[in-house]
Amino acid sequence: MSGNREGFTTGSCAAAAALACCLWQRDGECPDRVSIMVPGGKEYTPEIISHSDGSCGVIKDSGDDPDITRGMEVISRVEVFANDGDIIFSAGDGVGTITEPGLKIPVGEPAINPVPRSMIEAAVRSVFGARGARVTVSIPGGVEIARKTFNPRLGIKNGLSVLGTTGIVRPMSAQALRDAMYVELKMRVTQEKDPIIFTFGNQGEKAMHANFPDICIVQVSNEIGFMLDSARELGVKHLIIGGHPGKLSKIAAGVMQTHSHTADGRREAIVTQLALMGAPISLMRTVYEGVTTDVAIAAVQQAGYEKVWDGIAQAAKRYCAARVRDEIMIETVVADAAGHILGKCMEGSK
Repeated sequence: MSGNREGFTTGSCAAAAALACCLWQRDGECPDRVSIMVPGGKEYTPEIISHSDGSCGVIKDSGDDPDITRGMEVISRVEVFANDGDIIFSAGDGVGTITEPGLKIPVGEPAINPVPRSMIEAAVRSVFGARGARVTVSIPGGVEIARKTFNPRLGIKNGLSVLGTTGIVRPMSAQALRDAMYVELKMRVTQEKDPIIFTFGNQGEKAMHANFPDICIVQVSNEIGFMLDSARELGVKHLIIGGHPGKLSKIAAGVMQTHSHTADGRREAIVTQLALMGAPISLMRTVYEGVTTDVAIAAVQQAGYEKVWDGIAQAAKRYCAARVRDEIMIETVVADAAGHILGKCMEGSK
């Protein structure tokens, strides 16, 4: 079915390239293709690109998933040692290095995850048995592409990660985003960050950092419900949820997936809080008929009802606290695009 074609991970590419490199050294000729069985139970038979330095490459095919590394070449170079020993991994051009604790790989190691390491080791062992070897994995262009990923937030510097648990890429971009955010949150919990700020995007992060410069920030995109569930699962004790009135207003309406294709409720939530304050019908009508939250911000300021944002913060807190079954201390902050706090519901605030 169109839109459901599976692909193979960077880890699968690196393992296949490593196998080709080993076969080339053993047989004196680079194979046109190799075949490996990935952990997900599928056979992978990519074409091999040979390089003058003896390394081998595979072009990443991510199937129908809009993977950022689609079409990039993953290159493995295998240096086989004379004696038996371990397989050592090195980061080549475009593969990052771990610089912060809390991930599956220790600080200082190349960002090649455990399953790809096992796949690569199996490939090398299948040709050279117990011999030790150094495997250098490269992804040309990876330094630039990595800036568009979660890697900088995870402390993975100077390149991409070599990923994959099943070896297969399934077309589930929303799940991939959730997985990346979960990994970051888990890392921050491991680092004992407390409290943690949840915000929704770059604008929200900038605003929260300006107001809370010493508190760790995790972006949750539109997945506030999923990330609240994850925080509860991981044992987070204290969350500050902050960002633009548009996002907080949706949460104040009980919306836990805030993409515009999923739900809205912004105007209804703001009008509800204005009604509880006894605001005039004319103001509520202006807000309700406005296309954007910015219209509401200007209207309530002009009318002198700025405290409505405290009401939005309080309502958002109630829904978030209910989502985590009151097991996490929740505080909420509403901030505009310039980073000014419009409303809040925090310990000690009235």
